[in-house]
Amino acid sequence: MNADLTTSTTTARYAGKHIVITGGSSGLGLAAAQLLTDEGARVLITGRNQAALDAARERLGGSTLAIPSDVASVPGIEALADRVKAELSTVDALFANAGVNGFASFEETGEELFDQLLAVNAKGPYFTVQKLAPLMTGGSGVVLTTSVANVLGLPMLSAYAASKAAVRSMTRSLARELLPRKIRVNAVSPGPIDSGILEKSMPREAAEQAKAQMASDNPMLRIGTPAEVAKAMVFLAFDATYTTGAELAVDGGGSQI
Repeated sequence: MNADLTTSTTTARYAGKHIVITGGSSGLGLAAAQLLTDEGARVLITGRNQAALDAARERLGGSTLAIPSDVASVPGIEALADRVKAELSTVDALFANAGVNGFASFEETGEELFDQLLAVNAKGPYFTVQKLAPLMTGGSGVVLTTSVANVLGLPMLSAYAASKAAVRSMTRSLARELLPRKIRVNAVSPGPIDSGILEKSMPREAAEQAKAQMASDNPMLRIGTPAEVAKAMVFLAFDATYTTGAELAVDGGGSQI
């Protein structure tokens, strides 16, 4: 009897909470959506790939909403905000997580790649927060997804790192600007995580070699899982009630040791 009551309380921890996760159809966003739906939240996820969204919604089940949306488009973000208002009315936590990667040397980085990385990774979260903040409740939390690449100076990632450094900076600025609305803004900064993003940008064999190299270079001698990052994201959104403008590294010590 007590065990049943304990399970019920645990799985209902976020019952009644409304969550929006951009880039929620795979990787870190999907892991966060799974954690929250398992504990009773109503979650709206976005993505650009309809098939991935459909698969994510089937996996998450329940009352999950899966909405196609392109964070590189401000009109698209405005349309998303209208849909969120219609479906959820208010938002208790916003995870501005959608992002893309891009590997190229400094000499080979072209304007198209640079513009894509900055549009999705920097413009996207900025305007996502701007358009959805009016729907957020007092005491709610915004969590931005940046990367340890924003401070490490890694080769082949100069434009990507610049886009993530922009997110690191806006975390501090938006935290200050949204204080009057009692909205906290923090960032999670993943290191090497087996999120599937490498497989999307290079052949599978090359991705496996890259992951093996990252694991050997990491102080913990492994790469992390999306579920480990999701726990940090949810902590910042709900439990870090006296924290704003912070960046939490989830990187196995790689950027700190």
